[in-house]
Amino acid sequence: MYAIVKIKNHQYKVTPDLTLQVPLFGEEVGATLKFDEVLMVSDGDDVKVGAPLIKGASVSAEVLDHGRSRKIVVYKKKRRKNYRRKNGHRQQFTEIKITGITG
Repeated sequence: MYAIVKIKNHQYKVTPDLTLQVPLFGEEVGATLKFDEVLMVSDGDDVKVGAPLIKGASVSAEVLDHGRSRKIVVYKKKRRKNYRRKNGHRQQFTEIKITGITG
């Protein structure tokens, strides 16, 4: 069984007991999240596709951890003008575990 779910404008293919990193949520560790924007649900032979969403379908997840991903270096340069800018960015994320798919 799997589902395609929309979480903060990103689409993820999720299965039960899957652990994945999504953009930061302000929930406490151990809290339960419910995602209602389910685009597709497949249970073996039975496939339901929404137009665009499936009514009544949801995905539940548990918050495991919060963290920051690896550093991305942003470097700008204009040749012959002595213009150089170096900047770094670390995106924050929430690690969740999918506990159930209904729909």
